[in-house]
Amino acid sequence: MHQPNLTDRHALAGSSFWRHAALSFIEARTVADGRSVCYARHSHETFSVGLIDSGSSTYINGRHECRIDAGTLVLMNPGDVHACNPIESQPWAYRMLYVDAGWLANLQAELGLGRSGFRCFTPTLTRDPSLQTGFRRFHAVLIDEYAEHLQKHSAAVEFFGAMHRRLGMEGVAPMSDPKLRRAAEFIADNYQRSLKLEEICSAAGVSPSGLIRSFKKHYGMTPHAYLTNRRVQFARAELRRGMPIAEVALAAGFADQAHLQRAFKQLLAATPGHYRGPRRI
Repeated sequence: MHQPNLTDRHALAGSSFWRHAALSFIEARTVADGRSVCYARHSHETFSVGLIDSGSSTYINGRHECRIDAGTLVLMNPGDVHACNPIESQPWAYRMLYVDAGWLANLQAELGLGRSGFRCFTPTLTRDPSLQTGFRRFHAVLIDEYAEHLQKHSAAVEFFGAMHRRLGMEGVAPMSDPKLRRAAEFIADNYQRSLKLEEICSAAGVSPSGLIRSFKKHYGMTPHAYLTNRRVQFARAELRRGMPIAEVALAAGFADQAHLQRAFKQLLAATPGHYRGPRRI
């Protein structure tokens, strides 16, 4: 029987996820062999930070594209369109942390960083030695099944506090085009049903050609890719709750479970079943 207050760990083919009911603001993923883990460009509602443990990979974050090597910490703010993929089948390994933006926003307020809401980090990567060490130390405590909740939570506050002290933060975010913002909001509000390009354009007050061109330039993905990403992020949250995959697929707006399977694997490099882990009973 699944114990909801205990750690939820599940692995498949060199990739494993870690979650804990008492630390619902954070999730971890470890990939021992990144050659079989490929991502399409996507974004998360969470803040993501990861450490490359070995090898090298490509890294895309917005307009920033480069090669990253062992020891690099990558940072993705909520909404950042990104992807990391192997280089010509060369082996590489990494660990990722996905952190609730609301939890981080509260920590930022406690640290005296001002302004309500999550404040984005400026760098997309860092090789800061102390943060590398801090990440390894925190990750070890986080996944340690014998470590107490107090120790794990305290380690989270310590590590992310250090990140805020050592890395630059963005100032006031630039205003985005209101028409594009309306288009994105319309998709976000209606992603669970089939959408037509014409109705998105009507809601935003922009022509189809203008929307396709400008939306991709601003958000890093087409309106359809943005819609699919939103559906996958909803599915991710529902699967994390242990909901049946077939029910999640329909609730997210996919035609069926197979459609969810393809999109989920393309964006998150994991099947819905692998991500959800053992069925809770």
